[in-house]
Amino acid sequence: MTITIRPGSTVMFTGDSITDCQRLDSEDGLGFGYPLRIAGEWGLRHPDRPVTWLNTGIGGHKVRDLEARWQTDVLDARPDVVSILVGVCDMGWHTLDPQGYVIPAEEFEAGYDRLLAPLAEAGTKLILIEPFLLPIHGVIEAGAALIGEKERQEWRTDLDPKIQAVRQLARTYGAQLLAADGMFAELAATTGPEYWAADGVHPTPAGHAALAAAWLRLVA
Repeated sequence: MTITIRPGSTVMFTGDSITDCQRLDSEDGLGFGYPLRIAGEWGLRHPDRPVTWLNTGIGGHKVRDLEARWQTDVLDARPDVVSILVGVCDMGWHTLDPQGYVIPAEEFEAGYDRLLAPLAEAGTKLILIEPFLLPIHGVIEAGAALIGEKERQEWRTDLDPKIQAVRQLARTYGAQLLAADGMFAELAATTGPEYWAADGVHPTPAGHAALAAAWLRLVA
């Protein structure tokens, strides 16, 4: 069952930098990524169903960071639909931050569950975008860290159970699931992963377009 977006609905996107996309520097507050593409395509398809689009993504945020601002940035806005993409920054935190640690999947899932519970209680429709990692090649800079094949393998080992946690939470809460990791793996098989995310994490324009198209298939 798709989610029906009714006229006058408020739809919120939240998460980390993949959602943020310099939203505070944009006039509409949506940034340059998939939230903007979704809002634009929806407006083109459904001029008779105006929607208020909000973006509260913040670069670098993990589940624990979303928890700290959930009331003011999400719940107080009383959105009708909330779309969440979080987990990439929970992956490999110990490799990027000297004070970071390996976040167990159980801790990740418990925190994510605390985000979803009050939304479900309020009757908010949920779209969960699973975190993803594309198998790019070579060494890249991520902050002060250098990330190569070894680190990416560690990240993949860390991420997979967190993806499973998101899938389980989607089932638990009857949320729509956007299976982004599998989607990008399939797309990368024909073009190469860098086409969709040059650093394996942050989508290119084509990657954002793919996310937007997949998201729009979940709503009506």
